[in-house]
Amino acid sequence: MKTSQMVGEFCLSLPGATHVVQWGGADVYKVGSKVFAVVRGDEGATPQVTFKASEMSFEMLKSEPGLRPAPYMASRGLKWLQWVDDSTLDAAALRDYLTQSHAMAMAGLSRKARLAIEQAGTPQAT
Repeated sequence: MKTSQMVGEFCLSLPGATHVVQWGGADVYKVGSKVFAVVRGDEGATPQVTFKASEMSFEMLKSEPGLRPAPYMASRGLKWLQWVDDSTLDAAALRDYLTQSHAMAMAGLSRKARLAIEQAGTPQAT
């Protein structure tokens, strides 16, 4: 199974997660209206996985091998990282950061939207 497919399946397993293709063919994962992950990759290449990070994680990881501040998002002061290979983060660690990104996106939703997602309890694939 390709990394992009594994990442996509993992993202969709998170509560309330949805998938759309936008921004020039990128796989965008959202909870409610909030983006928590973007996956882009050419066929056969290792995908680039972009995710929101806490301020501390961003500062610790932004210069580590296999990671970089996410183009566009980080240049606007947002704390987003882009994973380009498993030099620093293996698949399990990447899943942990995607889970944290999802939690931060959930926290940005209205209380009503969060409750609806929590009560539904199952992911919503599109």
